[in-house]
Amino acid sequence: MNTPYPISPATLKRQSFFLTLAILFAIMYFHLATPFITILFGSLTLHYLGKVLPKGIAIVVFSILAVVLIYLFGHFISEAVGALPAAANKSIPIIVDAANKWGFTPPFTDSETLKSFSLHKINSQLHSAFKVLSIFTKEFVYVIIGIVATCAIFSNSSIDLGKGSYKVQSNFYSEFTRHLSERFRCFFDSFRTVMGAQVIISAVNTFFTGMFLLCLWALDNPLPYSFVIVVVTFLCGLLPIVGNLISNSIIFMIGLTQSIQLAVISLLYLIVLHKFEYFLNSKIIGGRIKNPMWLTLLGLLVGERVAGIPGMILAPVLLNYLKLEASQVEISASGDPS
Repeated sequence: MNTPYPISPATLKRQSFFLTLAILFAIMYFHLATPFITILFGSLTLHYLGKVLPKGIAIVVFSILAVVLIYLFGHFISEAVGALPAAANKSIPIIVDAANKWGFTPPFTDSETLKSFSLHKINSQLHSAFKVLSIFTKEFVYVIIGIVATCAIFSNSSIDLGKGSYKVQSNFYSEFTRHLSERFRCFFDSFRTVMGAQVIISAVNTFFTGMFLLCLWALDNPLPYSFVIVVVTFLCGLLPIVGNLISNSIIFMIGLTQSIQLAVISLLYLIVLHKFEYFLNSKIIGGRIKNPMWLTLLGLLVGERVAGIPGMILAPVLLNYLKLEASQVEISASGDPS
């Protein structure tokens, strides 16, 4: 006769929470954020596709969409590799001359010295073309693995495939995996809240940036590398707070390749656009997340140090997840969590 092991649902919930945290930090520490983010974004896409399409058709549509996005991203990389150094070579001398007039000597005079300066400052690991190639190859494989895993999870997200077939029905494994599934479901809800809103804001920002580029083209004064600008704007928009600074700097630098006036006009337009974006942030994100800016910035810094850009994407999600979990823990009069 089996003797029941005394373990409460609260204990199982607490243990599953700590295991979830350990898994999330292991993903960051072992640089597995790329496939994990792929799974999260893929699950978010399938979540909405599954609302309007049967499960099988949703997976087919998602797979086609993933192939198209991979192709577009590959095209963006090939364009950016040529565009950004060319823009740097043209714009950096202008920046150097302007800085010298103001009595400031920047530590770079062309794209090569800028690259050396940047590598020195951020302690980059990209020391050779072979290293770059190996990193992109590895990340591409991770993305493919993430896409396949996403489809598998969408087909059947259950961890305990043998539930109901065990000799002991109320067993530790079934109950623990149920709680673990709830923890990851809560994390996905946090991701959907944070990144779902961030994608909307980034898409709006990208749309108006595209309209600005079309207006410049219609006025016969186009900005070069428009495709690179649009993609950079969207990707950087996925990073809260710092993303706009990165994209604005790149667009300003590209504008300098044409004229100082065009660069200033572009920057002023982006400033006005981002002021409007602050309104969107307050409406779309502010009412959902309610995290102070300093905490988000701190999370971005820690995430970047641990896992680079993927870590910066996951940091606000993890902060929101921790808040969601902690807000569901009731403190009794004795001070003990229940």
